[in-house]
Amino acid sequence: MHPAATFELVLGMLGAVLLLHWLAARLRWPPSIALLIGGGLLAFLPGAPRVALDPDLVLVLFVPPLLADGAWNAEVARFRRHLPGILSLAIGAVLFSTLIVAWVAHWALPSLPWAACAALGAIVAPPDAIAARTVLQRVELPRRLETLLEGESLLNDATGLVLFRFAVAAAMGAQVGPGAAAGRFLVLILGGIAVGLAVGLVWSLIVRRVRDEVLIITCTALSSWCAYLAGETLGVSGVIAVVTSGLVLGWQQHVVFSAATRLRGTSFWQVMIFLLEASVFILIGFSLRAILVRAGGIEAVLGGLVGPLLAILLALTLARFAWIFASDALLVALRRLGLARERPLGARCATVIGWAGMRGVVTLAAALTLPETFPGRDFILLAAFGVILVTVVVQGSTLGLLIRWMGVRRTAEDAAPLDLMAAEQAMMRAQLARVENLARDEDGTVIHPQLLRRYTARVRAGEQFTGSTEERVQAIASHFDIIIAAVAAGRAELVRLHRANRIDNATLRSLELDLDLEELGAESAKA
Repeated sequence: MHPAATFELVLGMLGAVLLLHWLAARLRWPPSIALLIGGGLLAFLPGAPRVALDPDLVLVLFVPPLLADGAWNAEVARFRRHLPGILSLAIGAVLFSTLIVAWVAHWALPSLPWAACAALGAIVAPPDAIAARTVLQRVELPRRLETLLEGESLLNDATGLVLFRFAVAAAMGAQVGPGAAAGRFLVLILGGIAVGLAVGLVWSLIVRRVRDEVLIITCTALSSWCAYLAGETLGVSGVIAVVTSGLVLGWQQHVVFSAATRLRGTSFWQVMIFLLEASVFILIGFSLRAILVRAGGIEAVLGGLVGPLLAILLALTLARFAWIFASDALLVALRRLGLARERPLGARCATVIGWAGMRGVVTLAAALTLPETFPGRDFILLAAFGVILVTVVVQGSTLGLLIRWMGVRRTAEDAAPLDLMAAEQAMMRAQLARVENLARDEDGTVIHPQLLRRYTARVRAGEQFTGSTEERVQAIASHFDIIIAAVAAGRAELVRLHRANRIDNATLRSLELDLDLEELGAESAKA
């Protein structure tokens, strides 16, 4: 394809992304569903170019920043508290699902070698971080379930990819013993953690010494790719390196970023993640045409492969439920013996976690990396796409309904030790103490009385408010609605003066920035 035509295709794809996102919002669908279906339909339009995904490029381009974004926003304390449960899902459930899918695949297609069946199981076993996040951000779960699913999606790709590499090596004739595989897995994980910590440390040192906001934001954006490539180059898990560095960056950014850097960096990062996330799913949809052609067309699929595909999908779904319910039953037994303090999930929460197993880009990219001579490659590609399509569309679209039907919701146990009002009051007292110290001269004379009155009034207003949190929020909203309206009036006047050539561009931008910051502060306080 000519470079100009490739650029036109990219522009057309971005236009389709915007249209499909708008459509998803109107239909109240998770965007991933609209993008996946839309991409698949666009691929069959007359004259539509064939899109062949380079698996190595897909992994290195999309996976690091999207994983880093999830790690960046993870709650480290909750992550650490629920680490046993996360590891049970990210390692145990993936390994168990791989074995069950391998057994069912060999049963359904006896001609498929065991190693190829294991490779298929490793490809489809790990739920995808990107697919999970696009669905989970539209539902409200108890904090524990949210942490378990987010943590699982961040770590399980490493397990799946390691199992996949061993299975491919075995299928191509290499001898891989269980002991050697376990040792290699441990090296990959620990090495990935070490690389991620090193990247996070280097990033922190750079950010603390650089004053240019653009350089800081660029350095932060590149850190995920640096961690991934460094990990892969050193022969350890690039996925674990990205997650570890993302956790470090997310923890440190509150103390190393200035307010302006945080505002500008967040805006840039949100746009980049939106484009990457949307591109992933529409590209997966575009790849359907090439996969069907390799499988012999839709007739061949409907003729002899539907049965094995349905068997694999059913086995994958049931294996996840079996592991989760068995793990919860084991936790119940351990609590009765006094060997565990963690509460069991219960049937309703376990059902929700079992259904939240959407697959995505890592599954397809791993399948595409199979050598051309790999036994059963075309069937594995078709199975991988079928699993992605069904889990994203069916499970992704019904997860919210299941949560409501099961009555799973946040409770008082999910609340932080300090509620909004208490935290805000503590913050304002700290501000007042600092202002009282700085607003007075050495002899105690007040040199900034307006500032002192302002912060004193804020603290007293909070202390004297006797209503509930909801009433406080309503009062704050009404207060800041007036500020936002005043900002809008000021901005309109600036534009009028600029249009009348009474102020220049520099004056307009300078005063408009003040208004923008005031509006952002008011909207943040109102929210």
